[in-house]
Amino acid sequence: MIQYVVDANVAIKWILPEIYSQAALRLRNPNYQLLVPDFFFPEIGNIFWKRVKRREMTIQEAIRDLTTIQGIPLKIEQSFPLMVHALETATRVDQAVYDCVYLSLAVKHSCQMVTADQRFYNALKRDPLSVHLCWIADLP
Repeated sequence: MIQYVVDANVAIKWILPEIYSQAALRLRNPNYQLLVPDFFFPEIGNIFWKRVKRREMTIQEAIRDLTTIQGIPLKIEQSFPLMVHALETATRVDQAVYDCVYLSLAVKHSCQMVTADQRFYNALKRDPLSVHLCWIADLP
């Protein structure tokens, strides 16, 4: 089974039609095990909160969509053991620690983190850890 770490900006595309939604849906493959850190769901909730606040969706729609994501089979891992590596990486590449936790999870499992965060991807594409990073449009 192929493993991928999926960040929140990719997973939200499973529910909300956005650029790269079709690419993101390729991850919903029964041959893939999808890994996320424990703070993944608060990040997803925050995305829905922003959409409700901007009146792009109702709270009922947000709850429905959150429930849908909660029903997707994901392997949830603790972020605490990844923090030292994530902090070191964040400092080196000048990116947020929480984004680097996803990357650290990919390093731990010798797999790739799939992202649609262009700024994060660009900051790491020349870093030695780039072997653990996959741009969403480049998914096989």
